[in-house]
Amino acid sequence: MPDYQNIFTSVQVRGPTYPGVPMGAGNWPREGKPFFFYWMGKIGDAQIGPFYLGGLGIMSLLFGFIAIEIIGLNMWASVGWDPLQFIRQLPWLALEPPPAKYGLSFPPMNEGGWWLMAGFFLTASILLWWARMYRRAKALGMGTHTAWAFAAAIWLYLVLGFIRPVLMGSWSEAVPFGIFPHLDWTAAFSIRYGNLFYNPFHMLSIAFLYGSTLLFAMHGATILAVSRLGGEREIEQVVDRGTASERAALFWRWTMGFNATMESIHRWAWWFAVLCPLTGGIGIILTGTAVDNWFLWGVKHGIAPGYPVIDPAVVDPAVAP
Repeated sequence: MPDYQNIFTSVQVRGPTYPGVPMGAGNWPREGKPFFFYWMGKIGDAQIGPFYLGGLGIMSLLFGFIAIEIIGLNMWASVGWDPLQFIRQLPWLALEPPPAKYGLSFPPMNEGGWWLMAGFFLTASILLWWARMYRRAKALGMGTHTAWAFAAAIWLYLVLGFIRPVLMGSWSEAVPFGIFPHLDWTAAFSIRYGNLFYNPFHMLSIAFLYGSTLLFAMHGATILAVSRLGGEREIEQVVDRGTASERAALFWRWTMGFNATMESIHRWAWWFAVLCPLTGGIGIILTGTAVDNWFLWGVKHGIAPGYPVIDPAVVDPAVAP
């Protein structure tokens, strides 16, 4: 019964497997016999398959496999090809970018050349997957909103690994491949440039990050709360407002004084999520190219307090010899 739906339950409506809408000329056939998986139905659609890869998909997976192989084998070699140490130390292993002395040239393979090779294949894989996502949306008569949202994430990836290093004149400015090493790079990057928290574009990025989580949680909770009234059929509620959207709107006017519609909440969430990596990428590009120390920049513009006047005087490490 619908009255027994709550946050822990979901209704799995199951009919015959559906292969999807007919595809036009120039598309590869879908592969695999579709089947149902109960536990997938707990978090999404229970039907698995059929699958469509196409030329772009196959090339993307191939390039991605090559990139992961290069990264993984270099990490394995760094522990003397010991499989147990590779598994044990995997979170701390890294494939580092070239040293600063090589600038933007192609270094020896064991001094960053493998990092460049892995970056090339990984970037090619990501861009091919973007093209596949765009073309699949077009083939199905959809909008391309998802592809452009993915492009925002690609922008930040390119800023960190390609655009900013090129502007700085050295591949050594890029992020290493690895779990903890990339987190260590982030901490060191912030310290080196005077605390990234004073970067206004970093502030915007964090605001959009937290705003995205809040908007998605609020929207998801609202739809779950009115699902017993048909609220999950959002498209119908957009064009023919029913009791679910009426109650959701009334609830938010009562509790917040303002309400988004069944349609506009998705635009709000899309923009908040997309602006998170966009503004973050701008902040990263400006770091080291336009601003050398974000704390001193913050002091100059009244964002951060200056060093306290004490005896003996504190020497700013950024200007110390």
